[in-house]
This record gives sequence, C-alpha cells and structure tokens, in this order.
Amino acid sequence: MNQFSNKKENNIAYIDGQNLYLATTKHPDLPWEVDLARLRVYLREKYNVGEAHYCLGYPDAMYNDLYEKIQKAGFILKFREHHPSMISKKKGNVDTEIIFEVMLRLYRNESFNGIILVSGDGDYHRLVRFLIEEKKLVKLLFPDKSRASSLYYSIDRMYYDDLSKPAIQAKIGRQKKKGSA
Repeated sequence: MNQFSNKKENNIAYIDGQNLYLATTKHPDLPWEVDLARLRVYLREKYNVGEAHYCLGYPDAMYNDLYEKIQKAGFILKFREHHPSMISKKKGNVDTEIIFEVMLRLYRNESFNGIILVSGDGDYHRLVRFLIEEKKLVKLLFPDKSRASSLYYSIDRMYYDDLSKPAIQAKIGRQKKKGSA
C-alpha cells in the first residue's frame, strides 16, 4: 500500500489519448485494444481515481462515436485548443495542456491527493520528476514500457507500471488481431 491508497477517490488521472492509442493498437508485435470502461474501473479501483481526463488533440466529427464512448466510460473528454487554420497541419500534442493543468492545480493548491499519468511520452519527464519531489505522483502508467521514453529509465520502479503487462492487459483490454484497423 502507498500513501495514496487509503484516501477514497481523490486522485486525478490524465490520459494522453494519442499516446495510449499508438502504443497499444499500433504495437508492431502484439497489438491490443484498451477497453475504456474497464480502464476507468481499473483506475478507480486500483488508484482511487475520482476524476479521469482523457485528452485528445482536436475534435473531428468523424470520431464522434469514439468521443461518446470515452465519455460513457466515465472520462472527462478534453481537446487541445488549436487555431482553425492549423488543425489539419498539427498532431495532437496534448502534453502542454496536461502539464499546464496539473501545474495550475498545484499552484491553486486544489484539494487532491495525487496524479496518475497514462503516457510514455518523454515530454512529461520534468512534470513527473516534479510530482515525485512534491509527493504528488501516484503512478506513471506506460501504455507499453518497452516503447516509453528513455528519460524515464532512472525513475524508481515504485512510481511506474506497464499497462501492457499480461496481468494488467487482462483487466483492461482485449487482444487485437494483427492487421485489423
């Protein structure tokens, strides 16, 4: 047990949606799909997450069914702000949005116990180190540790876990057939 486990549903999760998607469904060897409803239950039961933010680049009407699925699973869906002329030219890059929101919560001294971050992107490296120093990181959940940034190699094992481990995959996902969309 850790310092965050006995405090009911007062942890906050941020999911980098593009990173989660690419590291699981586009895995070169064993692609798999995250069941969003099961992921939400896992975050609530394992990490006492009351508020879970699923962050994506920009809205596209083509994906309205996905957005509805994310919200039905219990996530707060967030999009990065983009100037309309730049939408087709940029990738999502939700990292700055997530970092800013976490830092704003800390600055405002909002009442929460800790943060769970779902991503393997090295752009969060400084935030993760800061949260560890401030004793506010519950867990960094890599969608696939083997593809996570090398910037995380020096982080103590107690601060991260790998969603692609078979035991966790069995709880939150389903195997995807290689070559299927």
